[in-house]
Amino acid sequence: MTAHHVNVDGTLNLLEFAQRQGESHGRPVVFIYPSSIAAYGLPTLEEKCRVKRIREDEYAHPATMYGCNKLYCEQLGHYYARRYKQLSADTIPRVDFRSVRFPGLISAVTVPAGGTSDYAPEMIHAAARGEHYDCFVRPDTTIPFMAMPDGVDALLTLASAPRERLTRTAYNLTAFSPSAAEIRDVVLATFPSASIGFKVDPKRQAIVDSWPGDVDDSAARADWGFRPKYDLERAFRDYLIPTIQKRYAGKVR
Repeated sequence: MTAHHVNVDGTLNLLEFAQRQGESHGRPVVFIYPSSIAAYGLPTLEEKCRVKRIREDEYAHPATMYGCNKLYCEQLGHYYARRYKQLSADTIPRVDFRSVRFPGLISAVTVPAGGTSDYAPEMIHAAARGEHYDCFVRPDTTIPFMAMPDGVDALLTLASAPRERLTRTAYNLTAFSPSAAEIRDVVLATFPSASIGFKVDPKRQAIVDSWPGDVDDSAARADWGFRPKYDLERAFRDYLIPTIQKRYAGKVR
């Protein structure tokens, strides 16, 4: 219930505020909403392996409360943008709602705090601190990821895109889709003495298995020019590893 109140009621309050502001100023208010890959829900691991890249309108059956909240807020935004009080004779929608479904975001600055996709940054932080880490998903587990600077750039680019070019109110985004084993290999290449194992948490594994291994972000690329700068190699080499190494310099046990 708390999750619903924060994610749904909070978003609804902001959408209503944006509509009132748009009415007051006589023009649409751009509303940027960060959604999530958690809005998806594949029924089985076999189905996930079979379908490969998933489009925005496929498998919208989230397996978590967070995913349900995100998907519903996307729909609320679409309603405010396209169908707000559609039976009213004099009400004009004034919310220019724009949403992105982020994949797993990896930040070199923010310490991971237990998110379901945080096994990637947790590996790096543990290795940089000289601590053992047990990854909570299987080595073959695959979901899309993105470096945080690309996520920030995506939001700014979408916010400034001409409204007439946008064909959707919610867009997929992705940059690279490594397996947990591939992430471990990249980390070990930089920290050869790191100790990284695998100790699967069945409940968290089931959630990650319900998310796609890759998503189709062609709509974002075509409509507003989304182009991530960081692939897997560059994300680790130029952003994650040097920044995190600097963070723990002189603190490793």
